[in-house]
Amino acid sequence: MKKIYQITPAGKKDLEAELVRLKAGRGAIAEKIAEARDFGDLSENAEYDAAREEQGLLESRIAEIEDILLNSDLMKAGSKSKVSLGSTVTLKSGHKTVTYTVVGPVEADPLAGKVSNESPIGESIFGKKVDDTATITTPKGSVTYTIVAIS
Repeated sequence: MKKIYQITPAGKKDLEAELVRLKAGRGAIAEKIAEARDFGDLSENAEYDAAREEQGLLESRIAEIEDILLNSDLMKAGSKSKVSLGSTVTLKSGHKTVTYTVVGPVEADPLAGKVSNESPIGESIFGKKVDDTATITTPKGSVTYTIVAIS
């Protein structure tokens, strides 16, 4: 059974742009491999090994992105009445206010304010409404947040 990836239209656009960029980089890696091959014996050629490893990582990422795009399901705009995929949620605890957008695991980037619905934060706020509370367990302990806005 194939896995279906939940992504936003913006996330799909970002993945498509990354795919184009990675495919454009294939030529440069091929040149590195050819250049390293000219250094002689391949069994003791660190440059060749490094270039081949870089090629493997690039091809792996290309295959991963192609799989995600092929098996993706575009999310609609998030609900404004309860937290769902695509919702932007503002949470408040004491004097601290944070805003997160709930996305699928493929797009998650906590430093950019995008949390996966499968992460501890995403799971604890998913399905909640404005004025509901959510307790999020972090390495520093548990924090209780109140949902102040959903957009």
